[in-house]
Amino acid sequence: MATMKSVQTGMVGKVDVVDIGRPVPGPKDALIRIRACGICGTDTHFLYLGGIPFGPGGSMIPLPLGHETAGEIVEVGAEVADLNVGDRVVVNPQDAPTGIIGCGGRFGGMSEYLLVENAVVGKSVAVFPHTVPFDVAALNEPMAVARHCVNRSEAKPADKVVVFGAGPIGLGATIWLKLRGVEHVVVADVIPERLETALAVGADAVINSAQEDVTARLAELHGQAANALGQPRAGTDIYIDAAGAAGVFNATIASAKWGAKLVMVAVQKKGADIDLGGMLRSELTLIASQGYPTEIFEVTAEIAEHHERFAKLISHRVPFADVTQAFELTLTPGAAEKVVVTFDDQP
Repeated sequence: MATMKSVQTGMVGKVDVVDIGRPVPGPKDALIRIRACGICGTDTHFLYLGGIPFGPGGSMIPLPLGHETAGEIVEVGAEVADLNVGDRVVVNPQDAPTGIIGCGGRFGGMSEYLLVENAVVGKSVAVFPHTVPFDVAALNEPMAVARHCVNRSEAKPADKVVVFGAGPIGLGATIWLKLRGVEHVVVADVIPERLETALAVGADAVINSAQEDVTARLAELHGQAANALGQPRAGTDIYIDAAGAAGVFNATIASAKWGAKLVMVAVQKKGADIDLGGMLRSELTLIASQGYPTEIFEVTAEIAEHHERFAKLISHRVPFADVTQAFELTLTPGAAEKVVVTFDDQP
């Protein structure tokens, strides 16, 4: 049996690179040679758990990692339509019948090869042009998350928006907002290098929230407005929480005008007391954004069209031979923005 290398959870906070059997596609399946796979916050979450509690008595078992994948078709089953050997594809990790790829399912995308079960173009995979580098194509899945957030915001061109958090999702939301024609987008973060990237991808202004008064700066950038009681507030229409920091909620409440919206796309890392009275005084609408119900391949063509812009989100490209170091880099706070593992040197 042919084998391949695959990354899975090891001891808590560590990954293991193991040799496993290379999948063999059935008549409805396709086999992809992975060429790039991004590392996500979900991956690091599983690392801290040390796997998933599906073993006897709730014990942890290793979990195949990786769901932000791009690669090329190397084999297709006899019943697969619209896919050919050599096609470059991105994958919908949530469409796998044996469980979400890299998130508790049978297969992980941080492997030399990935089996796509029941391969259907537009459902489980999408083809992208050869003009797009594999590492940028691997952003398809997180950019679908960012796109759903922007879709949920229903942002209009005349709106003024602030995005809290200049990680991949926040920066992706910034790009989608500007491509949507939104008039003014501000990005707030505490890391200067991330704020520089925000400007590079199209943000109209940035706020270093560790050094500046967010409310005052937003009022300066977006004008003065008021809440339901006539108290002065910033003219910002939409707040997007892509940071997951408890302070974002209260910073929003302190700034929000009457009828503003807060879209929560980040996973909250720690709870906090929220000024519900302040929400009431602004009639602040809280909108939750989870995953990408329809957006997974809605974004593919636009990423291809604007691939040079999206490439700016990648801070580190690490060869698969150094995948352990790639995860260590991701786990180090502030050390990286977006790490993509590349497989160009693999057979």
